[in-house]
Amino acid sequence: MNNGEKMLHFLENHQAKAYGNYINGNWINSVSGETYTIYNAANNKQPLAHFPKSTPEDVNQAVSAANDAFETWSVLPGPERGAILYKVADMLEENLQELSFIVSAEQGKVLNESMGEVLRAAKETRFCAGEAFRMEGKTLPAERQNVWNSTVRKPVGVIAEIAPWNFPMITPIRKIAPALAYGCTVVYKPATATPWTSARIMELLTEAGVPDGVVNLIVGSGSTVGDSLVTHPDVKGISFTGSTELGQQINQLASKKFAKTQLELGGKNPAVVLDYSNENHVAKQIISAACTCSGQRCTSISRVIVLRDKKDELVKALSNQLEKIKIGPAWDDNANMGPLVNKGHLDSVQNYIAIGVQEGANLIYGGELLEDEQYSKGAYMKPALLDNVKASMRIAKEEIFGPVLTITEVDSVEEALSVANDVDYGLAASVFTNDLSVAHQCAEKIESGMVHINHGTASAAHLPFGGTKSSGFGAFSIGSSNIEFFTELKTVYVEY
Repeated sequence: MNNGEKMLHFLENHQAKAYGNYINGNWINSVSGETYTIYNAANNKQPLAHFPKSTPEDVNQAVSAANDAFETWSVLPGPERGAILYKVADMLEENLQELSFIVSAEQGKVLNESMGEVLRAAKETRFCAGEAFRMEGKTLPAERQNVWNSTVRKPVGVIAEIAPWNFPMITPIRKIAPALAYGCTVVYKPATATPWTSARIMELLTEAGVPDGVVNLIVGSGSTVGDSLVTHPDVKGISFTGSTELGQQINQLASKKFAKTQLELGGKNPAVVLDYSNENHVAKQIISAACTCSGQRCTSISRVIVLRDKKDELVKALSNQLEKIKIGPAWDDNANMGPLVNKGHLDSVQNYIAIGVQEGANLIYGGELLEDEQYSKGAYMKPALLDNVKASMRIAKEEIFGPVLTITEVDSVEEALSVANDVDYGLAASVFTNDLSVAHQCAEKIESGMVHINHGTASAAHLPFGGTKSSGFGAFSIGSSNIEFFTELKTVYVEY
């Protein structure tokens, strides 16, 4: 059987299981006694699992377990913590197929993307395992004789980690692995739409040797569980990925108790197209970055800003690339774009397309719903390409979080940079140019946390990841920058 057939077989033989919260190494039902069901994103008639609607009392239990576990986990030598994380990475790879099926089933992305997500999670875990060996301090010269000065890094404590639904595997791992590497303990809240992958992660962490209480899973709404986590007095840091609006609320709540925050927020990422040798290469890079995960990722390219004399040629190349997209369920091995996560989100994306047309944009490709036959059980649409988009339009300024790409033409590099920066966000940007001087100029002047020259917005597993303006706050994630969030600095003076 090919991978798609194996996934279908997996789902056909799957029985929806009831999960509780994972607290101190045990699955525990919520005190509320209430549950809800998640369904297959590509077959909304098939239940996948049942999860609790948790309460503040459940949060207290999870935080208490994490707080108790911190006493022993934080003093475990870094190499021993790293060794456990290396085992976690191995287990992610060993369970690649099953994990990919789970990710695709609950989120909807095609199977190749899910497999790539699991493998990326393993790669980032290995990097974090190495970081456990590198909690470096400094020895500094003294002002006085017979005094020895140094700085050391100490783990912060219990970390609340809150994730969105678009990357059910990589986001929890990206938050949990560095926390464990640096000696912190975790209470993790997945999105209510995609908690199944997280439940399986808890099982693998325990199997790899993570002690009870070090990582705890709590499932429930943001308003109940999320707020209780953020405001809990024993939570010393909050790592959140999600909308800018929610990030602002979390930061306000956290600031009242001086808790640290690491916020990965929204994006309205431009592709600035100035010149090129091959318009098809540029179009392929842009469409991949716009339609991966059905456009439901914070680093998706959603705006193309192109010099006027290049526009017609580029638009044709973009349309040709969009024609190559095959939309279907994850188990269709020919599909390279799946459904959106659910009908509610599909309605939101469709509303933005309608707003764009009302504002005067020209819908030149796609955007229509797909509802016949295999599409009737999921939230499917064709990716949309809109031309004649002014920088002032809502579709050019607001995050749509779907496969919608806008075209804005400009007359100069200076105008392109001005338009690129004329949004509240500053997460990622792509620049396409053969001029090295212009490339450096754009990298310097574009207001974003990450700039990609001559390729799409794909990040690496060992480089810092984050944004500026309304796209992020606090230490960047991934890479060595995580140490700034998960640890605190201590200065030691010794007179001898």
